[in-house]
Amino acid sequence: MWLVKRVGGSLALWVLLFSWGAYGIQPAGFDWKAAGRQLEQLYGEQAGRRLRAWQRLMGEANRLSESQQLTRINQFFNQLQFLDDIDLWGETDYWATPLEFLGANGGDCEDFSIAKYMSLLNLGVDPDKLRLIYVKSLTLNQFHMVVAYYPNKRSVPLILDNIDGEIKTADLRKDLVPVYSFNGRNLWLNKERGRGVLTGKASRLKRWNDLRSRYRLQSLRKPKFPLE
Repeated sequence: MWLVKRVGGSLALWVLLFSWGAYGIQPAGFDWKAAGRQLEQLYGEQAGRRLRAWQRLMGEANRLSESQQLTRINQFFNQLQFLDDIDLWGETDYWATPLEFLGANGGDCEDFSIAKYMSLLNLGVDPDKLRLIYVKSLTLNQFHMVVAYYPNKRSVPLILDNIDGEIKTADLRKDLVPVYSFNGRNLWLNKERGRGVLTGKASRLKRWNDLRSRYRLQSLRKPKFPLE
């Protein structure tokens, strides 16, 4: 548990309390080749190519510094297309697994963030350094999700985002106002400036539980139409 000491200004809005648990990307015994065949059968040949590109990236990124890993992962997933859930999946809010995201060749902000978050965990990034944060985008006037990376316990986090593809420190993202955050275990709410309040377990997030269940089972859903 920790708290950044600086308060005031936009940085104070990013001060959160966290105690993280690991959640890796692939279930035990994950088979890249089988996953590729499954994606090609359900989404088409290009989906298999995207999965193999992700596999190559993960192999290459294992030899890079964490800073380089952030850049490569952020750039890779930001190549995919943005589309609202209602248009792609026929639901107002559907959290796709990374395989579904790659298969469909697009998704919304949660899908971008979840794929980046899980990829970085699987590369061995300390879970204490990573958070999924729901924010209010002042530019778009809507809620949005980003990944936050904390180089150390008292540092200002770096923000991985699909709206602004350049990785920046949170104090430079004055267009984002954090609302709540979570990981594989806990849930926190930003109720006041400079305060992060532990409100319970991440199990309260129904869509997070559904996502994890579908990923463990490698259950894939076909979108309403392809984004090739």
